Amino acid sequence: MPKKPSQLATNKKAYHNYHLLETFEAGIVLVGTEVKSVRAGKVDLVDGLVRIRGEQAFLEGCHIHPYSHGNIMNHDPGRSRKLLLHKREIVRLMGKVQEKGLTLIPTRLYLKDGRIKVEIALGKGKRLHDKRETLKKREAGREMERALKDRR
Repeated sequence: MPKKPSQLATNKKAYHNYHLLETFEAGIVLVGTEVKSVRAGKVDLVDGLVRIRGEQAFLEGCHIHPYSHGNIMNHDPGRSRKLLLHKREIVRLMGKVQEKGLTLIPTRLYLKDGRIKVEIALGKGKRLHDKRETLKKREAGREMERALKDRR
């Protein structure tokens, strides 16, 4: 029976700033101390985005803090990291990003079968009124839940 993936980091701002249309799972190329730092949860995905250069996808703006017990061989926290996707997926994503003006955003980082995976989403930026509308809906839902709870 496969184990449930364990969550390492999430990008909560992505859900607030973008309408997420489609998600993809990608592997990520990390160097030695980055793996230990990610497993410790020292990752910041908030400013991250995925860029496609040539026929390769890269995660940029994602900050993986230096490993606390690392030595002089520690990694650069802000470097771009290669994502492992099939070529047909990259070509398809590249077409959507160029054609429709969509953005690729990392939404979460998790462990799956001992490997670190990144969930990336195809998103369209929200306008200010969309963000307000989302907050109103969330608040209305909470009030309904409270009312139902009080009735019981």
